[in-house]
Amino acid sequence: MVEVKRPYDASGRQRQARVRRRAVVVAAKELFERNGFRATTLAAVADRAAVSVKGLYKSFGSKAALAKAVFDFVIAGDDEPVSVADRPEQQAMLDEPDVRRKITMFIHGLARRQQRSAAVQILIRDGRHVDDSLVPVWQQLSDEGLTGMTMLGSHLVATGQLRAGIELDEVRDVLWNYLSIDTYERLVLARGWTLDRYSDWLTRTIIAAICP
Repeated sequence: MVEVKRPYDASGRQRQARVRRRAVVVAAKELFERNGFRATTLAAVADRAAVSVKGLYKSFGSKAALAKAVFDFVIAGDDEPVSVADRPEQQAMLDEPDVRRKITMFIHGLARRQQRSAAVQILIRDGRHVDDSLVPVWQQLSDEGLTGMTMLGSHLVATGQLRAGIELDEVRDVLWNYLSIDTYERLVLARGWTLDRYSDWLTRTIIAAICP
């Protein structure tokens, strides 16, 4: 009788790796937010997540890379391998025919993502002044943000519903300026605005700046 070898199924191992990775990211988020970036060691993260330090290094490489992974996790709200741009909320905004409604939908979604991610964004932004390893991480976040605003700006311009004569560079820069984490920090965290008030004000402000 010839033995038939079954194909190797790696799905179980992949699930376990994903569970371990999520545990590390959640542990890092909690420790970063409680103790700050410099005071949080990878050993402490590994201990909290019940993984080995060697395994943590193998998965992330550095504490700065782990901070970026925490940002990616909180900005999405989960660890599903689907980018924010490809999620149903974003697709609904793209499918909406009215440009003012598009802006409203995008900003209200962005405000919720900022609420989840503000602590780690600010940690990376401010931490780069005392830890050089965070400089490229913040630059990456900035580059990704500017790319996102360029894509959104191009989409809004393509509707033909913005004010006459406005060009992509102005639309992009208006979005980039108002939708930065600095604005959220000042109005929501420092001044105590509710998320609804913040979202509604941003919507009115941006519509007034780029629409007829």
